Amino acid sequence: MSVMSKESARQRRKVRIRKKMSGTTGRPRLVVFRSNMHIYAQIVDDMKGATIAATSTLALQKAGQEGAHCNKTGGGLVGKEIARLAKEKSITSVVFDRNGYIYHGRVKAVADGAREAGLEF
Repeated sequence: MSVMSKESARQRRKVRIRKKMSGTTGRPRLVVFRSNMHIYAQIVDDMKGATIAATSTLALQKAGQEGAHCNKTGGGLVGKEIARLAKEKSITSVVFDRNGYIYHGRVKAVADGAREAGLEF
């Protein structure tokens, strides 16, 4: 009997979710990835196979943003920034891809920050 690691369980959930979900040109996919150090978000058009916009707490720290750490506050900042970048590209509606993570804590903070900045899910 083998024990599944947290990461392999997340990968299985991710594959199961991605079978049903796809981002189009009219409504691209907002993907969240979290590591131990940073939170990343990108908007992807699956039809073209291209990333439209991307940001992270790492990019925000380099830009001098205060409070951009791998916590809920940093997640909210990443959500607001990705929504700002999406509006610049005239994207108002996205499909939220939690990437196999539980919709809680930092992942939820990214979604809430993006919604607060005017992005529709």
